Amino acid sequence: MNFLAILAALALEQWQAFRWRAALERAFIRFVRGIERRLNGGAAQQGMLAAALAIGPPVVVAAGGFWLLSMLHPLLGFAWNVVLLYLLMGFRRFSHGYTAVAAALVAGDIGAARRALSAWRGGATAELASHEVAKLSIERGLVDSYRQVFATLFWFAVLPGPAGAVLYRTASLLADEWHADVRGEDTTPIARALDVFGAPARRVLWLLDWIPVRLTALSFAVVGDFEDAVYCWRAQAASWAGEEGGVPAGILLASGAGALGVTLGGPWSGVAGEAVYRPTLGLGDEALPDMLPSGVGLIWRALLLWLLLILLLTLANLAP
Repeated sequence: MNFLAILAALALEQWQAFRWRAALERAFIRFVRGIERRLNGGAAQQGMLAAALAIGPPVVVAAGGFWLLSMLHPLLGFAWNVVLLYLLMGFRRFSHGYTAVAAALVAGDIGAARRALSAWRGGATAELASHEVAKLSIERGLVDSYRQVFATLFWFAVLPGPAGAVLYRTASLLADEWHADVRGEDTTPIARALDVFGAPARRVLWLLDWIPVRLTALSFAVVGDFEDAVYCWRAQAASWAGEEGGVPAGILLASGAGALGVTLGGPWSGVAGEAVYRPTLGLGDEALPDMLPSGVGLIWRALLLWLLLILLLTLANLAP
């Protein structure tokens, strides 16, 4: 039934994106900000309790709802899975931003491409050249596809009902919300307190990421250039330990770049023309605008591979 629920949720999202999804995420963020205001004293022990209070209720509601509805009728439990997956997965969310950037670059409208990238990724984009827009779009597409699709599917398949999918998405949102960049010398005490307070939430996400991020990277390798993907994963992923997104993002981007045969990472124009230096990932030429379709094609092939594996596991469980 999991396979059918996934197919139904993906089909519904491709047909019509749920406009309330962002509102539900904002409601969750308001909820966790209220917890943080009450419990944040700059201690990791407080952050551990707060993470449990933030993640626990949605997971309990998801698991309890599935159990109760399944007791009434299996089809009600199935419908509950479909609805929650529809709310949690965001394939169309990242693909819409990706497509908008690609269309603008194909039309030669660098201004529109920059605006589309800024609306999707955030941050300043006014100084970016077309190849930098393409590179950052591929990077964001690979990471977003993992966060909003592959990791969510993995935990949905592993834990009963939709509890795993809810666990992962709430942990991901929580880790992003309770994160502060403390690498600068002028970091405020408030930011440092938030960084310590949010450490348990980030640790939970790290644990939840450990297996699915590697399975996703392996999927990119299988449906792309396998040898280059594995080489880049082993040789380059660790260089992103101090970068935005950390090693999990480094694993995805190194494998994805190798699978596509392009170079990601590296310097880009940044804000006010000041270069932002990052480790280089991948092999071959730098990602150019005409590589954008290959990037989304890699993600689609990896998703089809996952669906095939889930189908085979479902059939194996049904066999006498």
